[in-house]
Amino acid sequence: MDHRFDLIVIGAGSGGLAAAKRAASYGAKVAIVEGDRVGGTCVIRGCVPKKLLVYGSLYREQLEAAPSFGVEIKEARIDAGVLLANVRQEVDRLNALHIEFLAKAGVELVSGWARFSGPKSVVVSAAGGNQATMELEASRILIAVGGQPQRPDIPGAELAWVSDDMFLQSSFPERVVVVGAGFIACEFACILHGLGVQVTQLVRGDHLLRGFDRELSAAVQDGMEEKGIEIRFSESPAALEGQPGELGVVTQSGERFDCGAVLLATGRSPLLDGLNLDAAGVTLDGRRIPVDANQATNIPHIFAVGDVTDRINLTPVAVDEGRAFSDTVFGNKPRQVNHELVASAVFSQPELATVGLNEEQAIERYGEQQVKVYRARFRSMAQALPKRGPRCLLKLVVETKTDKVVGCHMVGEHAAEIIQMAAIAVGMGATKADFDRTMALHPTVSEEFVTMP
Repeated sequence: MDHRFDLIVIGAGSGGLAAAKRAASYGAKVAIVEGDRVGGTCVIRGCVPKKLLVYGSLYREQLEAAPSFGVEIKEARIDAGVLLANVRQEVDRLNALHIEFLAKAGVELVSGWARFSGPKSVVVSAAGGNQATMELEASRILIAVGGQPQRPDIPGAELAWVSDDMFLQSSFPERVVVVGAGFIACEFACILHGLGVQVTQLVRGDHLLRGFDRELSAAVQDGMEEKGIEIRFSESPAALEGQPGELGVVTQSGERFDCGAVLLATGRSPLLDGLNLDAAGVTLDGRRIPVDANQATNIPHIFAVGDVTDRINLTPVAVDEGRAFSDTVFGNKPRQVNHELVASAVFSQPELATVGLNEEQAIERYGEQQVKVYRARFRSMAQALPKRGPRCLLKLVVETKTDKVVGCHMVGEHAAEIIQMAAIAVGMGATKADFDRTMALHPTVSEEFVTMP
């Protein structure tokens, strides 16, 4: 194996894989270094397996509603162990598939952990060891190592799960305490509840999903509580006591919550440990690698994409950053990623999806008098016969001076699928009048976006 390359990519997650394959398609000689399985957080321990758990967790409620549609089911039993095993099997399949894709693209996969040994070189250590097995050199190096879950600095934190651990379990206990208010905390609280676990969610602040539209986050909270999830605000853990299977969470207010397991969903941070960035001269901004619009660090031939830059930590963003980097550097097709308009979703139950400015952001940017909000709240037809379930909330945020729809938001069934299409319209600068001129498709949830008075 020749150890000299046009590009070395450190990390075989979404951004790294996209960059490596795109660069190779332009004729670059590319190596990608990965000490774990290929696929990164999204494929191995994030979006993909989590969404499969979401699907599995929905069946209990659907089966409970079945009699109202004339479907009688004598007996149904949830076996989370079978679901978890099947999810891991699918992850294994995807891991193998991504390795195959790299080979077909002509990218050299190097197994091990990379650390810089100089501005244009990295040494690779075998997984589980510190001794270098080889040194690679390249004219350009891309850092795409992603992020990792954080544990709060409290006694007993090591007794708890983080999100990575959720996919490794063979079963779940009767009661779980989830700590956190972000999308990971809300999603896993709903997954666990759907699988028959009693869930208490501890939230340090006074609302869920900070950074999202407050009205939408309140709608998610209403839906979660209606399902039976206990949400306790202004509660932050001070310590974890006991042993796995018999834990107690003692909060800063002095209250104690006993449970079989604790999930700490208290944020993520860039995975910088072991990179030896000093050897390359790469500077940090706190715990993140700052980059310019072309993904370049302070060292012109070293670049970074994805969660390690801690900007918008979403898989499609990392993928586009990786491809834009390769298009610009190797394809003679310079372009930059637009981070201004990025759709996002929370696969909670009910589901939340959004694109553009939320109501609070729009008022801050344009002023309260220049913003008009249109909304519709209702129970969907899917819940008409069971006569239960969370209400949908659809919301358009409009700048009145131009009549432009600057934000499109939804809580309810299929929210992510609907907002993906709405993002096209918002990105093209559609006005409220454009939405109004669009003929409704009836009866659907999404028709409310084009019939709001």
